[in-house]
Amino acid sequence: MLFADRADAGQRLAEALRPLAASDPVVLGLPRGGVPVAFRVAGELGASLDVIVVRKLGVPYHPELGFGAIGEGGVRVISEDIVRRGHVSEADIAAVERTEKAELLRRARTFRGDRPRIPLAGRTVIVVDDGVATGATALAACAVARAQGAARVVLAVPVASPDAAERLRGQVDELVCLSTPYGFSAVGEWYRDFGQTPDEEVVSLLAARAAAAEAPRTPVEVAVEAGGVILPGELTEAGDAGAVVVFAHGSGSSRHSPRNRSVAAALNRAGLGTLLFDLLTPAEEADRTNVFDITTLAGRLVDVTDWVRRRTPVPVGLFGASTGAAAALRAAAAIGTQPGEGIGAVVSRGGRPDLAGDGLGDVRAPTLLIVGGDDTRVLELNRQAQAQLHCENRLDVVAGATHLFEEPGALDEVAELAREWFTGHLVARSG
Repeated sequence: MLFADRADAGQRLAEALRPLAASDPVVLGLPRGGVPVAFRVAGELGASLDVIVVRKLGVPYHPELGFGAIGEGGVRVISEDIVRRGHVSEADIAAVERTEKAELLRRARTFRGDRPRIPLAGRTVIVVDDGVATGATALAACAVARAQGAARVVLAVPVASPDAAERLRGQVDELVCLSTPYGFSAVGEWYRDFGQTPDEEVVSLLAARAAAAEAPRTPVEVAVEAGGVILPGELTEAGDAGAVVVFAHGSGSSRHSPRNRSVAAALNRAGLGTLLFDLLTPAEEADRTNVFDITTLAGRLVDVTDWVRRRTPVPVGLFGASTGAAAALRAAAAIGTQPGEGIGAVVSRGGRPDLAGDGLGDVRAPTLLIVGGDDTRVLELNRQAQAQLHCENRLDVVAGATHLFEEPGALDEVAELAREWFTGHLVARSG
């Protein structure tokens, strides 16, 4: 397989990696030549892009033989076996590490500037290079990513020598390699254009991807007819994840709920579309009993979901808070889960699923219940409601949080749990 250039290689590699988009991965390019490839991969997957700067620690009298590697954040990976067999002393280790650390910091500052390193803890990480000859650098990068907390490490390269590919396959969670040609002698022979990648290009590509990732999709004001009334809302179209989450707010709230908007923003950053809308008209809100009319609220949510699907034919999930959670569950039960027309997943934040009544037993959409640990009454109601669910479900308790999740970090945890649930269920269905 011959590649036109690194951009072409990245485009083709991205196609092979597309199933990983659902895991919200971080793409790490090995500078310098791996970054143009990684740039295309990150763009196609809607993923964050960073460099992974590593420095091999070479045996002093045989520097091409590495006894370890270092990475940012104070990460060091040492092969005790090579240290022992190579008779590398503690003084030798300290001297080599000191020299390489200075170069590592210089290169990281050059490529990334003032931007912080993207945290890898708990994330799926895709390490990308333009090709592998021996695999020593790629293997060091994967080890560093793992040491920085990555939950899963995928090494992705357009081309590799058969021996290196075989060796690497057992060292990472997954190896994605498009070509392992016999007669391999150098990476560059498999590219028509394999020119040098200057530092300036690396800096430019990283900055461009960071700007694209940070640019929010603009919500559009919409008016939806549901249950014979017009309900105002804000729709943010689906991004790379190809799915939309409809929000059902709780009692005394509206589409302007700062908590729901915060969660919606996190879902948008993950490539999900969102619709926040008012379940009740201003006149209806004046009568408190309407807030607990779950039958009416659920019926409107069914109509709104149908409106979303007609406008954007992608998988739909429901996010409900407080009484809105009961409406979401009742609506999910009514709509079903048929591909292309059903509800793909439900998330309840501090919800009252008990108010869904007998409808709980008819819910088939995967359901996540999120409750604050100090919201004891609602927590017990959720436990009782969970026992009535006959679908895939989970109850997550945010330690120390009360009903409104106002404690520091509590709402961020809600957003992360919701993101994982929706991307894990909706995006898998859309693929």
